[in-house]
Amino acid sequence: MKSLPLARALALFVPLAMLGGAYAFQFIGGLHPCEMCWWQRYAHMAAIPLALIAYATRGKSCVSALFTGLAGLAIGIGGAIGLFHAGVEYGWWQGLTACSTSPAGGSSADILNQIMATPITRCDVAPWTLFGISMAGYNGLLSGAAALLILVLLLKKGSKA
Repeated sequence: MKSLPLARALALFVPLAMLGGAYAFQFIGGLHPCEMCWWQRYAHMAAIPLALIAYATRGKSCVSALFTGLAGLAIGIGGAIGLFHAGVEYGWWQGLTACSTSPAGGSSADILNQIMATPITRCDVAPWTLFGISMAGYNGLLSGAAALLILVLLLKKGSKA
């Protein structure tokens, strides 16, 4: 099996899955993202068009590999931010001192009502954990592993196709 097609698939599937999970937790689970959560999402949002370009340039394996690598780098950055965020949640180091909000929407006429109705989400509190690992921690672990795997696949001999 050629490794470039697998790397491309991971570069597209991983950020889609991570963002899908994040939005499911937000809109189904009611867990609003903090500022560092958004930073993680932005990295995954950047990876998706890069991976799509990698698919669009399949005929040119060097170009496709470049964009796959860039998508993998974006995934790795999202994972690194996730690990930093997890460290803030666990109290291992100082994070941001500001909280973030998720806008409620509406017209500018009732901006005060929007501000008052907007949930405040702290970056130093994990709103959800599984086996003692927060969502940011899982993002860091899974995205970091995926980015490493993409890199290994790209560096593997015979990765063309």
